[in-house]
Amino acid sequence: MDIQLILVISVFAILIISNTIKIVPEYVRAVVFRLGRYYKTKGPGLIFVIPGVDRVQRVDLRTVTLDVPIQEVITRDNIPVKVNAVCYFRVVQPEKAVINVKDYYEATSQISQTTLRSVCGQLELDDILAKREEINFKLQKIIDEQTEPWGIKVSIVEIKDVQIPQGMQKAIASQAEAERERRAKIISAEGEFQASQKLSEAADIISKNPVALQLRFLQTIREAASEKNSVIFVPLPMDIFKKIVD
Repeated sequence: MDIQLILVISVFAILIISNTIKIVPEYVRAVVFRLGRYYKTKGPGLIFVIPGVDRVQRVDLRTVTLDVPIQEVITRDNIPVKVNAVCYFRVVQPEKAVINVKDYYEATSQISQTTLRSVCGQLELDDILAKREEINFKLQKIIDEQTEPWGIKVSIVEIKDVQIPQGMQKAIASQAEAERERRAKIISAEGEFQASQKLSEAADIISKNPVALQLRFLQTIREAASEKNSVIFVPLPMDIFKKIVD
């Protein structure tokens, strides 16, 4: 009987100690409720609770990667697109994450989805494609403000992919091709304009100095003769023949 009593007491003591002393990792906080009311947030390390009186709920403080599923959006210029994103957040106030919201992960996911649809629906397709950084910052700010009462800090929101209809992809490709042709024509026209300016300036210089024209003429003949072995007929001014005849 004495041995059985000792064993019972030992088992009972072990149960009490195991329910009284708990180990909380570095990345976890223990939210303690005493008699149903919030008492204290404890951890990390060893913590002591009163069995039957205290209830402990653990909250992970590590950054969570939330994959925002594809959302169908109608842009401001009435183009249907599909957009998805990724959101990074973490719990900074464990007691709020437990008391103020039932499931902070699901709540943050729903807020991210509705915010993504709302923000993209206010923009035109060109803005969604070209202004990713601005949209990401706006999404992060809005979601962070809405989740702040839950003790959640949203650090990064990034749009992953934007899917547009096949017909719109062809239209965008045609538009890009037309834009490239327009730029090429502008560059060519600017080159012609600059060349004509230089030719006009050269003509003005030559008209003021006839010797410059003759030098340029002789230089052109030299360049032509150096390229191929051929016979070149060079016209001579009539003034030379007049001097010979006289």
